[in-house]
This record gives sequence, structure tokens and C-alpha cells, in this order.
Amino acid sequence: MNLLKEKIMMDGKVIMPDILKVDGFLNHQIESQLCKEIAKTFKEKFGGKKVTKILTIEASGIALALAVAYEFGHIPVLFAKKGTSKIMHDDMYTAKIHSYTKNVTYDASIKKEYLTSDDHVLLIDDFLANGQAMLGLLSMCEQAKVTISGIGIVIEKGFQEGRKLLKKKGYAVESLVVIKEFKDGRIIFK
Repeated sequence: MNLLKEKIMMDGKVIMPDILKVDGFLNHQIESQLCKEIAKTFKEKFGGKKVTKILTIEASGIALALAVAYEFGHIPVLFAKKGTSKIMHDDMYTAKIHSYTKNVTYDASIKKEYLTSDDHVLLIDDFLANGQAMLGLLSMCEQAKVTISGIGIVIEKGFQEGRKLLKKKGYAVESLVVIKEFKDGRIIFK
């Protein structure tokens, strides 16, 4: 997706040896036109599949998932919550997820009433690095016995293990851009 690549090259910042900061346009401040184009592209990639729900994890994936849901005809967006609350009990699907960027492990949960075996789920997220967030979402989907319609990733760090882990579990991934490497602070696309 050329628009996304251009935006990453213009406004993305490589920090540390392997982190890409895109918070100015994708996951803190969100450029609505870019989000709309991302959603259209995911609709093109997954439009032939049955999708009854879009699933993501809070917080960065929510705006993207909502835009994709509109493209699919206003289907529900469901997001896994990080952590637990006093009103959430044993009526939840849960998974432990390790955040690569924050280097913390947290519990994620989805209420069972919102994810059932009748669902055909398209998973959407902003990044794929080591794959832990997606594996957590997939674990909750497996608990609910849903049908996975696809996995859509906006930016994949191809030099990390995420795709390999998902492929090993039998899942295919559609990424809009894949980064081959960061070299001397520059972004090299695959």
C-alpha cells in the first residue's frame, strides 16, 4: 500500500534498534483518510470471506477495526480488554499476552456473550512483531470455537517471529506493508 509506505517514510521514526514509532498518524493520533484507505484495502483482501465480526485488542486496533467494519457493512467490532475489572468474572475468554513494546505481560479478556461459535471473525491489528497479541486473540477465538476469516495487519516487522509463529499454527497473514529491516535508523521495506 503505497500511501501507507509514504506516510511511514515521511513521519515514522525508528527508535531503539527495532521499534517503529507511528503515533503521529496511526496509533495515537489517527489520520482519518489513511485509516479509510487501510480499511478499503482490507475489504479488498478479505471481501470474499464471510465476516460477522471484526476483532482487535485495545487500544491501537480499535479505530482501524471500526473503519474496516464500516467497509464490511457495519458489522460489530469486538476488542479484547487489557486487564480485568470487578464486573468481569468467569464469563470471559482470557489469554496472557506479552507486549513487546512495553515488555509487560497482561491478561486480556473478551466476554463470552460477544464471541460465539457462530461467529466468522476477521482479526485486525496495527502491528505484527513477535505475534504475542495476535496469538492471544487467536487463543480466545479457539476457546470460543469461532471460524477465523483472516488476519489483517497494517505494519508487519518481517524480521521478527510473528508471521512464523502464526503460520506454524496454520494461520495466514495479510499485511499491508512488511518491513524487512531497520538499518542505520532507516526503514527498509520487503
